[in-house]
Amino acid sequence: MAIAIVTGSGGLIGSEAVRFFAAQGFDVIGLENDMRARFFGPEASTTPVSERLVAEIGGFRWERCDIRDAEGVARLFAQHAREIELIVHAAAQPSHDWAASDPQTDFAVNANGTLNILEAARAHAPAATFIYASTNKVYGDRPNLLPLEEHATRLELPADHRWFGGIDTDMPIDLTTHSLFGVSKAAADLLVQEYGRYFDMPTVCFRGGCLTGPQHAGAQLHGFLAYLMKCTVTGTPYTVFGYGGKQVRDNLHASDAVQAFAAFHSAPRAAAVYNLGGGRAANVSMLEAIELCQRIAGRELNYTLSGEPRRGDHRWWISDLGGFIRDYPGWQPTVGVEAVLREIHDHNVERWRTSGRR
Repeated sequence: MAIAIVTGSGGLIGSEAVRFFAAQGFDVIGLENDMRARFFGPEASTTPVSERLVAEIGGFRWERCDIRDAEGVARLFAQHAREIELIVHAAAQPSHDWAASDPQTDFAVNANGTLNILEAARAHAPAATFIYASTNKVYGDRPNLLPLEEHATRLELPADHRWFGGIDTDMPIDLTTHSLFGVSKAAADLLVQEYGRYFDMPTVCFRGGCLTGPQHAGAQLHGFLAYLMKCTVTGTPYTVFGYGGKQVRDNLHASDAVQAFAAFHSAPRAAAVYNLGGGRAANVSMLEAIELCQRIAGRELNYTLSGEPRRGDHRWWISDLGGFIRDYPGWQPTVGVEAVLREIHDHNVERWRTSGRR
């Protein structure tokens, strides 16, 4: 039986990948040590998700493995070397703000952990498709130099700008502020590319915008749409940092992201790089997202506007999906922003209300 290894298997993208590839007939091994609880507190713990995956999926095995443990990772890969066909590397420290509080842990997880997974793959499963969940933060704050125009609810590029339809991978990553999180993810991104080129391994970096879905834990420092809806439902005060709430993000449903992973695995290539997000089909400003949350939840969000943006934060990001769609024309985003917000609300509303009454 072919094996898929999924790191960060208890997270949003990892758990979606576990369910999808198990349904495709893979035996799935998940590497998950619940660092999210350390990063963002007990409410962000991935343990309940991991326990549900074990209970519900017969072909799933949960390994409480820390990707910073090079020897432990290598042993696991060596045990299953002949059967490993696919590696989805979704484990990460995902927050700008948290990275600044502990740069050594951030870099050890994001960069050194990725190196450990790559080395284990090179030694024991070099032909396996290696999918890395990278980030658009590898571009740093370069997008903030774009000539944005201010509209009533959002910032926007002029319609005749080359990147109006979305930013492509020609955007440079140098001479820009990345945040420490962006640096650790960029280091990992470059490692994945280099292993593809230097060792001719089938690797891809998917530079994601905001990836989302109803399973997103929604913590203050990570999980923008989920946390916004949670605050709307529970009455928790929310702070919008900078840009008058007109900053724009594209949002991709986790199921659409994993469908892109599957498309790449069907015809992998070495050292591929793609921007991946909702694109023009699914993007929203903070003000627009707040209005949608209020309409769906049927109550007002208690929010304030701060004049100080987070350092390195993007004023505007929409991904150009053209490169990936040209190579894999069967893929398209299928879930819009309003639809995913309704999913987030309907999936979590009773739990959030119950916990709020305690």
